[in-house]
Amino acid sequence: MRKLKTSRQPEILDAALAIADERGLDSLSMRAVAQRVGVTPMALYGYFRNKDELLDGLVGRLLTELAPSDPGRTWEERLSAIAWATRRVAREHPSVFPLLLFRASVTSDGVGVVDLVYQALLDAGVPEADVPRIERLVSTFVIGFAISESNGRFSAASNESRVRRGGDAPAHRRLAGHLTADDWDAEFAADLADLMRIIRPV
Repeated sequence: MRKLKTSRQPEILDAALAIADERGLDSLSMRAVAQRVGVTPMALYGYFRNKDELLDGLVGRLLTELAPSDPGRTWEERLSAIAWATRRVAREHPSVFPLLLFRASVTSDGVGVVDLVYQALLDAGVPEADVPRIERLVSTFVIGFAISESNGRFSAASNESRVRRGGDAPAHRRLAGHLTADDWDAEFAADLADLMRIIRPV
């Protein structure tokens, strides 16, 4: 077993992410991460005191992938870039991604990404008192859509189920020709456009 150097926190998080991607979040443990990194479990505790801190680190690790590379774009473009990146990360890490919905961002990296959203909303003219609420509205929609898609709720199979479940329900009969979605990219883009319209006049 080797000792960890002070700069090994990213390596630990990458190992934790790889384990969760391969075997699911329930398989993630300090012992499994230590084995993957090649150290004793005790060596990890200088970086993460327990599994909860490790999960917080994973939230921050995922959030860093959402930051747009060009911070000089308009607020609409910045929010859209973060939203589309969120969808991509959900597809790449479907087992870990739901953590973003269940855990707050507490690491400096994670807080930095949320701050980018706050700044975009401020640049949009959202009153300061409303920024946290609007951020929760936007992030809950984007994360929820991404989780629904990556876990199969939005799929060809779900289209069939949506059509079948209506039976004799009157509104379902009326909407029968509109209950399926053929292009989830287009639907996501339309939903984002609706959100932008909500934000713009606030």
